Amino acid sequence: MVMFTKYLQKTYSFTYNNLRRISMTTPNLEKVLEDLQKNPYYEKYSARIAALQKTSPEEFSQRVEQQLTAKEKEKKKKFGTVDTRQFSSALNPKEAFKGDAALKDNKLEDIFKIDLVKDKDSTEIQSIWEEYYKNKEVISATIPKQVYAALQKNMKECPTFLFPLPRSQGYEFIMCQSYGHTVHFTPLLAYQVHKENAPECLTVIHYTELSDKGIVLMKGEYDKNVLNGQEAQCLANQFQMYYSGNDDNKLKLLRSFTTSPDKFKHMDLISQLENIGLV
Repeated sequence: MVMFTKYLQKTYSFTYNNLRRISMTTPNLEKVLEDLQKNPYYEKYSARIAALQKTSPEEFSQRVEQQLTAKEKEKKKKFGTVDTRQFSSALNPKEAFKGDAALKDNKLEDIFKIDLVKDKDSTEIQSIWEEYYKNKEVISATIPKQVYAALQKNMKECPTFLFPLPRSQGYEFIMCQSYGHTVHFTPLLAYQVHKENAPECLTVIHYTELSDKGIVLMKGEYDKNVLNGQEAQCLANQFQMYYSGNDDNKLKLLRSFTTSPDKFKHMDLISQLENIGLV
């Protein structure tokens, strides 16, 4: 029996350093921090928020002041304990999310011994790929080439989007940014503070080197301090459902977020999620 591990090279996981809590100095900053702390997920990201204030206090103050200005212009709404302000005030759909992983050139040969599967068909390769990862803290999949072509088209046209993630307190919104064949996911709260330097909670990489076999291999690494395997899979499933273009309603929402963010309604995302039974 062939050992699946002989096809895979060494893989790596990513972690984040523990950082100190925030302290505020001006009334305006205190007001914004108070609002951030009301978010049910603040404690999870407070250490990372503190890092920006410690290393770049001026930049931190500027970003928080921008949040305050946006809040004054927007009418605040609520869904349970989740702040549901207009997302157009929180991020620019066309702004690139360029974390360290975005600049990395991910190659299949770094983790997979391609020369050993040249004589194998797509079914055999799929079995090798998914068998190796099935008991590891990584999500994986094998995507038909034609399906990935549709995904890639929409990734280029609509690189940024939001997904609701079910939590015990309600829903936490996670934003994604497509960059090449990689999709970077980060909590919206973290993005509001760190912008393009926000830490990723999930990185999904599509490897196209074996597309001549009719397949694209996918691997997703997630930060276990933020997500569990089921939550990472939920985000990956939502991504494929919206970006595949098979559902007109989802495709309309995807394009609306990019072209008409002021008219975009986040509640439609929650309704879509509840209707497809991923919660």
